[in-house]
Amino acid sequence: MTPIIDAWSVLIVALAARLNREQSKALEYLFAENRVLKEQLKARGGRIIFTDKQRRLLAAKAKELGRAALRKLDSVVTPDTLLRWHRQLIAKKYDGSGKRSPGRPRIMKEVEALIVRMATENRWGYLRITGALANLGRIVARTTIANVLARHGIEPAPERRSTWAQFLRSHWDVLASTDFFTVEVWQPVGLVRYHVLFAMQVATRRVHIAGIVQDPYGAWMEQMARNLTDCFDGFLLKKRYLIHDRDPLFTRSFRDILTAADVKTVRLPPRSPNLNAHCERFVLSIKSECLDRMILFSEEQLRCVCTQFVAHYHGERNHQGLDNNLIDDTATVANDDGDVVCDERLGGLLKYYRRAA
Repeated sequence: MTPIIDAWSVLIVALAARLNREQSKALEYLFAENRVLKEQLKARGGRIIFTDKQRRLLAAKAKELGRAALRKLDSVVTPDTLLRWHRQLIAKKYDGSGKRSPGRPRIMKEVEALIVRMATENRWGYLRITGALANLGRIVARTTIANVLARHGIEPAPERRSTWAQFLRSHWDVLASTDFFTVEVWQPVGLVRYHVLFAMQVATRRVHIAGIVQDPYGAWMEQMARNLTDCFDGFLLKKRYLIHDRDPLFTRSFRDILTAADVKTVRLPPRSPNLNAHCERFVLSIKSECLDRMILFSEEQLRCVCTQFVAHYHGERNHQGLDNNLIDDTATVANDDGDVVCDERLGGLLKYYRRAA
């Protein structure tokens, strides 16, 4: 039995040695292949990107070998890299940033729009706006209001200047404006220039043709001022301010008569037609829609044309500045299924469509 056992022992040892030699050759080949791959990556400036699954696999295998054995291997992944991956996986396990809120939520767009509106339409401070929002059921801190206004480029209340639009709105019901426009009329002597003086109630856009004359001399302007401020039917009754430009025709005596009737004149800065935009828009309308399309031959014809256009302007022409409504809103629609009737003025130059009663 002993010779047989010895033979088996020799055979097993021989097989083990052969297997060790094959494993050694395989390891030597893998080491050489790793070195070649690392040299290729280094030459190309690249790096290997591992997935989390691959990192876990390599970390588990490396744990069985130990740190000392890993250092002997010329592996792509170093022991320090494996430890770093380990720390990252632990940190990721306990990372709660995904459930963390991004901080205090932004103010609602509706509330932000209200803050900007209140600040632009009024000279209110932060605390006043806070109170106004509380009246609407919105509780907003002073700091939040300050941040919203700063984000929209709106200064604090002491530094916020009043605009011309705000001035007009605050004096809307007691504000009127006046201006001239000229019309060329054919006469036997040739073209004659007529001056048309008109006034406008800014709040309602209602227009009044005060007078038409060739030469608006001082006495005539004084009479126009008396007519406008007549205590019975003057167009400027209950008005406190009259806006006009720096035309020399608006003489000192003209302004003095208005002041005596408790109507303060507001002279606009030089070359600022936009500050009297409502009057300028009326001049554009009457000229582009009417006067520029006609050839006039007498003062009477000019007066008739202006009268007809003003009637059309008040009761038959929609105004975008008044939400596309008529100035004289008494002409209500009688029905919605009657025949459509077209009313004409000046031979069809001005038209108005309505439902028949």
